[in-house]
Amino acid sequence: MPLIASFHEVVFPLRLAFGSSGGPVRRTEVVALASGHEQRNARWSQSRRRFDAGQAMRGLDDLYETLAFFEARKGRLFGFRFRDPLDWKSCPPGLDPAPADQPLGEGDGATTGFDLVKSYGADEILPRRIAKPVVGSVRVAVAGVEQTPGSDFTVDHAAGTITFMAAPVAGAPVTAGFAFDLPVRFDTDEIVVNLAAFAAGDIPSVPVLEILP
Repeated sequence: MPLIASFHEVVFPLRLAFGSSGGPVRRTEVVALASGHEQRNARWSQSRRRFDAGQAMRGLDDLYETLAFFEARKGRLFGFRFRDPLDWKSCPPGLDPAPADQPLGEGDGATTGFDLVKSYGADEILPRRIAKPVVGSVRVAVAGVEQTPGSDFTVDHAAGTITFMAAPVAGAPVTAGFAFDLPVRFDTDEIVVNLAAFAAGDIPSVPVLEILP
């Protein structure tokens, strides 16, 4: 399903996103038993990504651009697109997305809509939903044959879904490759800036938190 209306389809400045620090966070409950063994339980089915964009600030212009972006999003109120510095493609960072990168499912002769997803291992139970593909980056194949955007399928870039003009035949593997952004929001309603400290190298914290689709 698409994200709620409190989302702006704008991208946080890429040069600042690529200079941020952070990554995926999981929540695991660990219980120590009297025997010395332990039990572990995953509280979240998937990880949630968190970044600090303040790490990328290199001057007043960067700081001002971030503050303007923060004000336009009204702090935590509106979500936006953010580029994960490491994980933003259906393939490894050094490669270009290819139509066979990620399995989306199989045709049944009736279904025309498929969600974009990314898997990280053969033992992964629940693939990661990709809600914000980059416009113009999505490549799709059916049974290994690349499809033509616009005539064979369309992409909803705000929801991360593809829709075929004609349903793939039963048993035909549907795959895709793409670049993508994260749906995020600022994780604060306040950015504290001390210009004297900033000039001395003390950067402000600008926390950003993934919005799970």
